Amino acid sequence: MFKYLVRRVFMMIPTLFGITLISFVIINLAPGSPIEQKLQQLRMGGSMEGGSSRAGGDRSGVSEEVVEALKKQYGFDKPVLVRYGIWIRNIAKFDFGDSFQFEEPALDSIVRCFPVSLQFGVMSLLLVYLICIPLGIFKAVKNGSGFDSITSFVLFVAYSVPPLMLGVMLMVFFAGGSYFDWFPNRGIMSDNYADLTSWGKFTDRVHHFVLPLACYMINSFTVLTIMMKNSLLDEIKLDYVRTARAKGLAENVIIFKHALRNALIPLVTGIGSFLGVFLAGSLIIESIFSLNGIGELGYRAALSRDYNVLMALIFISSLVSLAGRLISDLLYLVVDPRIDFN
Repeated sequence: MFKYLVRRVFMMIPTLFGITLISFVIINLAPGSPIEQKLQQLRMGGSMEGGSSRAGGDRSGVSEEVVEALKKQYGFDKPVLVRYGIWIRNIAKFDFGDSFQFEEPALDSIVRCFPVSLQFGVMSLLLVYLICIPLGIFKAVKNGSGFDSITSFVLFVAYSVPPLMLGVMLMVFFAGGSYFDWFPNRGIMSDNYADLTSWGKFTDRVHHFVLPLACYMINSFTVLTIMMKNSLLDEIKLDYVRTARAKGLAENVIIFKHALRNALIPLVTGIGSFLGVFLAGSLIIESIFSLNGIGELGYRAALSRDYNVLMALIFISSLVSLAGRLISDLLYLVVDPRIDFN
């Protein structure tokens, strides 16, 4: 087991290297670099100033000296692969460079948006697993019943609703749109949050979380429930379950002691992705509810060609994803000790 763990860790290094190399080259070769956007700002500023006074000639142009100075300032005076080598060297010191858009360290920009995405990611993960696994088990036990049919219909209808449409509908119906004004329609806290008591702060956060959290959970809720149900149904049909019934074991013992443990194995793959909650972000949901999270940060960084922020997000999310896959493999041993990676 230890040899497998060491081997997987060493395999993560070239994988992470390949992901970052391809991403770095594609991002840097894409048109519209930060230099071009900065020059455009200078030209527009010069054009506005020149509109009021043309005595000094056309001031909308930018000299080659300014262009070269900007390239040197942002590090674009070197070839792409050389810049990638410098970036890798800085990553070893956990230095992701400065954000071109916010003019601060790229890591600070991510840390500023991190709490919002973390809160929604953790809450959605806990609620999805705490609700979907028991619901999937009950649907498997009651397979073919009225409860199973009704819940399946509701789940698939919910799955077919896009998060964008759901968010708009929730705001229209429950956030002061045209019907009820039960929930706030933006932000994660009220303006007087600092003046509230501890219990008041908790209820205020819950009040703001209800609508965005519903949008976060809508798709994964259906997938996990149906996966749990189908996995348990497959186990119930196997010979060892029929043997346990022939021995006279109680149905609850058969389901929860024998079948459920094996049925949880496919779900373990998803459990390893819990590390992804630290970077959970949805551009659509965050835009609808005015949440300053990771999703919106990545979108703004892509529009402004903020290479350092984009590469920091890619590096951290790739590292988290690879670590989650490793944890998923290790959890297989917890669920089923018969699995041997050696």
